[in-house]
Amino acid sequence: MQQSSIRNFCIIAHIDHGKSTLADRLLELTGTVLKRDMKAQLLDRMDLEREKGITIKLAPVRMQYKDYELNLIDTPGHVDFSYEVSRSLEACEGALLVVDATQGIQAQTLANVYLAMAAELTIIPVLNKIDLPAADVERVSAEIISLLGCAKEDILHISAKTGQGVDQVLEKVVELVPPPKSSALPETRALIFDSYYDDYRGVILYVRVFDHKIVKNDQIKMMATGVNGIALEVGALKPQMTAGHSLEAGEIGYIVTNLKTTRDAKVGDTVTLTSKPATEQLPGYKDVQPFVYAGFFPESNEFYQELKDAVEKLSLSDSALQFAPENSPVLGFGVRIGFLGLLHMEIVRERLEREYNLELVVTNPSTDYQVSLLSGEELDIKSAAELPDPVKIKEIREPWITGEIVVPQDYIGAVIQLVSGKRGIQKNISYVDERALISFEAPLANLLTDFYDQLKSLTSGYGSFNYELDDYRAEDLVRVDFYVAGEMVSALSIMVHRSESQRIGREVVEKLKEVIPRQNFQVALQAAIGGKFIAREDLSAYRKDVTTGLYGGDVSRKKKVLAKQAKGKKRLKRFGKVDIPSEAFTVMLKRD
Repeated sequence: MQQSSIRNFCIIAHIDHGKSTLADRLLELTGTVLKRDMKAQLLDRMDLEREKGITIKLAPVRMQYKDYELNLIDTPGHVDFSYEVSRSLEACEGALLVVDATQGIQAQTLANVYLAMAAELTIIPVLNKIDLPAADVERVSAEIISLLGCAKEDILHISAKTGQGVDQVLEKVVELVPPPKSSALPETRALIFDSYYDDYRGVILYVRVFDHKIVKNDQIKMMATGVNGIALEVGALKPQMTAGHSLEAGEIGYIVTNLKTTRDAKVGDTVTLTSKPATEQLPGYKDVQPFVYAGFFPESNEFYQELKDAVEKLSLSDSALQFAPENSPVLGFGVRIGFLGLLHMEIVRERLEREYNLELVVTNPSTDYQVSLLSGEELDIKSAAELPDPVKIKEIREPWITGEIVVPQDYIGAVIQLVSGKRGIQKNISYVDERALISFEAPLANLLTDFYDQLKSLTSGYGSFNYELDDYRAEDLVRVDFYVAGEMVSALSIMVHRSESQRIGREVVEKLKEVIPRQNFQVALQAAIGGKFIAREDLSAYRKDVTTGLYGGDVSRKKKVLAKQAKGKKRLKRFGKVDIPSEAFTVMLKRD
């Protein structure tokens, strides 16, 4: 195919604004998929994606329209996968910005627009869901105009569900998106914008070829990881894999390799040929680091090996997943896993439970901390239990994020209050038509548990939130430990700011009192910083009425029996074990 006839574009939008539905209509219109084979969210292959109505893994597809070859990438919209989105944008020359006519511009819309502008893409604004009774075309059009600075007639009005106006989208893509620039470099360079592991074929790369070409059976090399492999098959997705002879410059397609794990071929890496390697990588590659960590434990210790095998299999297809074995006195053996965010964690958890039939206990998610010791040593700790003796610590640094919240103007006060309640600092407020964009900085640990839920309930569901990691800052942080019946449960330990420690300690012991069942003896639930207890709740004992059979007679008979019972309870308290249910380890998630 001539480069002048190729158009590479992607669809960017906030969650649930109709990206995947628009992709379905484009596939239908271009005849890429027959009507009888069509189903909703065709490019979303996972059951989880269909149920939640979100795109988790991006998917490229090649369409023929008139005499043009259109390569579409349907990108994920969630903040956890923003690096994948940025790589997908690098593989394109144009982007369809889809905005819901009922909801208007949201935080993720803004974040993706900035990414598209940074990649210097041609942005085509598309107003979706105009067929709904709640659609406010005039207001949302005004928001798009003030965001992009485009003219009113540049905005396409469509309904992806009914297909109304979708043919105009194809015409605009052909007319406005520039063809790929031809390269003068004789060496091959291709950008990996996604990779996954197939049980039967090995690692499959989704690539955009920038320079020269890749032919079937070529010896290839990943420039960042330095790993060599073979291109066993090359071709395009239509949307099924369709093998071809080669992938030419400007084209988007797939490469089936003989690699055994996606860690060898990461998103953002550059593919070149071993026979004539390129000297310079394509820009923008970075090693994605997880910053949310949680302990995953099997319900019974006999299933530990199954959990370990399942996590290893999952990590073959998800290079962002990092894990290490963990041991807890209460929960036994498990795995501590690092994630890109809370949605990523939820998806991994559901996949482990569904695909591998595992019953899991998951501890409260935490972030990583940088610790400087007085000896000059630097530590990176992933859980509060790893914190060394406070006497040896010089300072503890925690990750901060810069965030943006988009809300209707009526909710500004409530949102600012919410941010400051999380130790956040509000930086700036700007206005996009009737909406306010609040910029702020906050410690990541305070936003991990219930921030998003609180934001949604405060703003009646209208608030949307987007963030990125900023830097690590030294703060007055302490470790709060929790004791059940005098025994410390390290899996419950958390890192908090000293100013919040008493409040959080009290909240958690109250929650533990609700979820831990009563015993035959009194159980003390305590929160402590070092050797100082800061909160306590008591679980009262079950009381069996041992005096039921005693009628009349001297009162000393009753006292004797009760004293015997008290003695037994005292003994139980010394030797009795408290069974801690799995809900106790996620109390932080349900703080309110």
